[in-house]
Amino acid sequence: MTQMALVIDLNVCVGCHACVTSCKEWNTSGEAGSLADQRPYDADPSGTFFNRVQTYEAGEFPLADTIHFPKSCLHCEDPPCVPVCPTGASYKRKEDGLVLVDFDKCIGCKYCAWACPYGARELDEARKEMTKCTLCADRIYNEALPERDRKPACVLACPTSARLFGDIHDPESVVSKAIEERGGYQLMPEWDTKPANHYLPRRPVNACSSGGGSCGCQSQGAEAPDAPGAHGELNLASMAVRV
Repeated sequence: MTQMALVIDLNVCVGCHACVTSCKEWNTSGEAGSLADQRPYDADPSGTFFNRVQTYEAGEFPLADTIHFPKSCLHCEDPPCVPVCPTGASYKRKEDGLVLVDFDKCIGCKYCAWACPYGARELDEARKEMTKCTLCADRIYNEALPERDRKPACVLACPTSARLFGDIHDPESVVSKAIEERGGYQLMPEWDTKPANHYLPRRPVNACSSGGGSCGCQSQGAEAPDAPGAHGELNLASMAVRV
């Protein structure tokens, strides 16, 4: 079975929010739109987004680190949001594994949002319909677009190529190879939802106590598994992720 997904490289994500804005732009003008912004600029902003970037401070000086953590629907292989939907509006597509919402059936009851342990669904208050990342299902199969553009908007917009897209069940795909080579992990696997999206862990860097790198310290890189942040202290799979 094909399972399309994103693999996000936390080592090169710079938190620029290009993925957020490109997602908003494409989906507002596409099959999922329009996505409402009730209070976009006030003290208590409110709006509908499929993709968000959370920023964490981790570690302690001089080994402190800033981590930008993009998060959207993980298109779980066993999605808890699907069986709780009373109308069948939430469903998992067999041909590509995408978890989608049929807006014509959605009654805005929020059951799916309560069932999702990742906080990946948002109710559009203006439409009274549940919305979520579609992995740009209306784009990736659009033959009117050049083949190089048949990817999710967030993937194409990322200036550092931190976002990869493909079939994680295909061992030859770019995403499967990245997961295998870089130790890609799932978010909160203890929920047994089998998230399709994976994250590539950060490579920790030694702080230079003399400033400017004059002491000659080098990046620890992936070859230092006991370093702060290597699959341990900065294991984001265990962090709180609800927005």
